[in-house]
Amino acid sequence: FDDKIHHYKLYYDGSHYIGTKRYETIYELVADGLVTCHMELKAHHIVEMINSRASYPESPYVTLNRRKLNTLSRMQQASNNSSPIIMKTENKAITDTDGLKKPPFDLTPSIEDNPLVMKYSKSHTFKVHTFKGLNWCELCANFLWGFTAQGVKCEDCGFIAHSKCSERVPNHCVPDLKKLRGVFGIDLTTLLNAHSSTLPFVVKKCVNEIEDRGMDSEGIYRVSGFADEIEALKLAFDRDGEAADLSVYSNINVVAGTLKLYLRLLPVPLITYEVHPKLVQAIQMKTQAQQITSLRECLDSLPPAHFNCLQYMVQHLHRVSQLADMNKMSAHNLSTVFAPTLVATPPAITDLAFEIRALQVLIEHCPQIYYGNK
Repeated sequence: FDDKIHHYKLYYDGSHYIGTKRYETIYELVADGLVTCHMELKAHHIVEMINSRASYPESPYVTLNRRKLNTLSRMQQASNNSSPIIMKTENKAITDTDGLKKPPFDLTPSIEDNPLVMKYSKSHTFKVHTFKGLNWCELCANFLWGFTAQGVKCEDCGFIAHSKCSERVPNHCVPDLKKLRGVFGIDLTTLLNAHSSTLPFVVKKCVNEIEDRGMDSEGIYRVSGFADEIEALKLAFDRDGEAADLSVYSNINVVAGTLKLYLRLLPVPLITYEVHPKLVQAIQMKTQAQQITSLRECLDSLPPAHFNCLQYMVQHLHRVSQLADMNKMSAHNLSTVFAPTLVATPPAITDLAFEIRALQVLIEHCPQIYYGNK
């Protein structure tokens, strides 16, 4: 092409590659390669200009979705102005209207739904995609050229872009509910962004139900519910969402088992793999005061969605442990049950003594760790 020899790679599986683009046959490679070579020869200056001048605020994606994005922004602003709650978002705190920091959730036996709508920063999940027909980049508004693998598409929200343009798209993924299949096994930040919520409704509904009628149940969270009923409740959550009726399950251990199942199926546990080493290091501090300080710093490293959900769960478990005389579930017993679920540990680690101890300290000293109360 243009009196120059262009090379391609032939892999052992019979596929052909130019750069990172994969072709099933030599015919696809030549056809798409001619288009690419033509664009590089005749329009290279335009391509360079596209990559340098594309503006996200003026992009087709923002323009076409402005009503949706503005609605979400107004909801968040209204909640921020009216809510007396402080929540973590991108390592920053939102203070209540009178300037005093208050707990994000009431530490009384009852829990009320938090009206705050918080948008967590979520990066796009771009994958190389072959588009049918003519499609344009939602960042630069120019067409995607080629016959195969013309660009990338976000698996969560459907954002379409040139491969180069995708590198300049900010972390502003708003997942489409239609693309989410149920709620179990879905990334926490993805789910909360899709539902414009601070906490997964599965966690809120299960915790509320347990605090309504299961706090004095002996062995709560330790005693297993019936597997078929837990599966039925899981399907109800996936099918009906927040409308799922938990009152039809008379055995409170079924609700507790479903909550544990939801947390266990999270792709990334609440205490992430990155934070796990810090957690182990923190709990090995010599004095309890040092442990609490280190654990507080450790939790600040969590993504906002994980921070808030873990805080909600720890507060709930703190209340459960306060009734240990009735339910026989002390902070140690609860941490033994939940450590394998809440803490991300490498497969090679079988002894969870440090993880159990760390979670026990979180439960026992919850007010001090999260709010500085002595």
